Amino acid sequence: MQPYTVLPEQIGMELDEFLSRLYPGVHKRLLRQLVREGRITVNGQDAHPGHRLRDNEVVLVDVEDEELPEYAEPERWEGELPILFEDDHVLALDKPAGLAVEPDRWDDTRPNLVAALTDLIEQRAIGGVEPFRPRLVHRLDRDTSGAMVLAKTIEAERVLGAAFEEGRVHKRYLALVEGEHPLEDGAVEEIALALAQDPKRTGQMCARRDGKDALTLVRVVQRFRGYTLLECEPRTGRTHQIRVHLSAKGFPLAVDSLYGRRKTLLLSELKSGYRKKPGQVETPLIDRLTLHAASLEIPAITEPERTLRVEAPIPRDLARTLKQLSKVRPPRR
Repeated sequence: MQPYTVLPEQIGMELDEFLSRLYPGVHKRLLRQLVREGRITVNGQDAHPGHRLRDNEVVLVDVEDEELPEYAEPERWEGELPILFEDDHVLALDKPAGLAVEPDRWDDTRPNLVAALTDLIEQRAIGGVEPFRPRLVHRLDRDTSGAMVLAKTIEAERVLGAAFEEGRVHKRYLALVEGEHPLEDGAVEEIALALAQDPKRTGQMCARRDGKDALTLVRVVQRFRGYTLLECEPRTGRTHQIRVHLSAKGFPLAVDSLYGRRKTLLLSELKSGYRKKPGQVETPLIDRLTLHAASLEIPAITEPERTLRVEAPIPRDLARTLKQLSKVRPPRR
């Protein structure tokens, strides 16, 4: 059994983050599992992976080295990571669709945001920019694009972690859904449906009375024939919350293979009389979730009474889809 005493600079760090630094090549999912199994404890007592460490606590690791295999090096992300805002405490970026936030559960070799950002930080360090370790305080689904914020310091991680947990972070999403939503312009719909793991579908959520409370506010942004662009403001942070809430109300995302009916959206599905050339393979207008994290409002780290707002522009694939809908599916008169 190996003991590790918490140092002053590690106070307030979550246990799984502490372990990731001790074992940088080991998948965080495995480390969390070992904590839940009681193989890794704090002061000899079972702990939660998110336990925030205190001064002089002792983390005991009762695991043999061969039980901690290193995961494969992920492929390098070749796309851009547009930075929306940065100061000494936080980094806000525009996460591209198709990039998972953390290593994939089933395939560690797929690119992920943490690895891509680590590469970017190393490249910037060569140019003289002070390096830092990115600290996750929230997540976006792999196929959701948009605004995401990471903490650069332990202090920022504490402030932002508490803000997310207490519902003091304001998130605004744009969601293109199937169906013509009846909500009047300017009105707000409250979707208050408790969410839980779907017992019939691994990895999926569903609306259930015995689930955790979840609330999403919905407004209409733009109307099309057969589709609606909605603004969604989740007041809680449940897994797949917006996707499940919209689907449960009969307006699933236009592209969502889990809670909707499509994996892609084609122009031929929208445009009457569409004809493709012989032998031509039609390129989808969009082939990922029609969901975009448009903005985030977070408390400023050194002045909690002040807020910082970051906005992510509508990405090309979604903008292209909206443009075509405006042309071939204008709203009914």
